[in-house]
This record gives sequence, C-alpha cells and structure tokens, in this order.
Amino acid sequence: MKVILEKVPTENEECALIKAAEVTEEIRNAMDLLENNCRSISVAEVSEDRTPGETVMLGTDLIYYTESIDKKTFVYTKYKCYGTKLRLYELEGSLSSNFFRCSKSLIVNIRKIRSVRSEFNGRMIAELLNGEQLVINRSYVKDLKRKLGV
Repeated sequence: MKVILEKVPTENEECALIKAAEVTEEIRNAMDLLENNCRSISVAEVSEDRTPGETVMLGTDLIYYTESIDKKTFVYTKYKCYGTKLRLYELEGSLSSNFFRCSKSLIVNIRKIRSVRSEFNGRMIAELLNGEQLVINRSYVKDLKRKLGV
C-alpha cells in the first residue's frame, strides 16, 4: 500500500484520504484508528446463563452493537457477549459517532454493517459483518440513511 503525506497550513483542518478498491475490515480499523475512536469501556464477560464473569477493558472499535434487555445492558463483539453496568444512554454518550441508535433498546456500530435492506413496513434490516441481523425501527431509518450516505 502506498502512503502519501501532504503538509497543509495550520488554519486548514487535517484530514486523511483513503482510496481502496473494497472497504475491508482492515480499512475500517485504519479509519477507526485515524479518527481516534479507540476508546475503552469496562465490561464483564457473560456466560451462557447470563451471569457476569471477569471484568475487562474493551476497545469500542471491537463493539458490533449494544442492547438493553430487562434493564441490563449487553455489549456484543464478533464472537462474545459482555455485560456492563452502564445504561444504554450512558454508553451512547461515551461512544464515537460511528455508533447509531437504531431502536429504543439497541445501538449499532455502523462500521460493522455489511448491508441494509428495506422491509415493507418501513423498517430496515441491517446485516452485520459477523452475519447477525438487526432491525432498524422506522423512526430511525431516515437518520441511518443520512449517516450511511444512502
């Protein structure tokens, strides 16, 4: 990969331009790194019976989506589920602009969306890079389209 650095006057905003034939996971990771979105949150591993385990610091760039179920908040990565003591609105405030609330109980990382398709009832279905599918409620569809540039 060829890397080009161009100096700009200090009054101009710095930016990075990536030209790629395909947006791969590596390209998305590079974009996250350049945007300084590699924050961390405290989470606990969750076993199959939904009991919390060891507490770890999880980089937000690894999060696919977060969900609130029965007043408990869960964080999903590619392969694991974690629990957090943070409420969904608290998470939403600490996550980067790459995250989008797609229902009252769900926040999705738009960098982890593989594709979206419209449903007949105004909702959308988002397929994530790990194959999971999430429902985007119709009241959030317009904002998602704007964020994705669709």
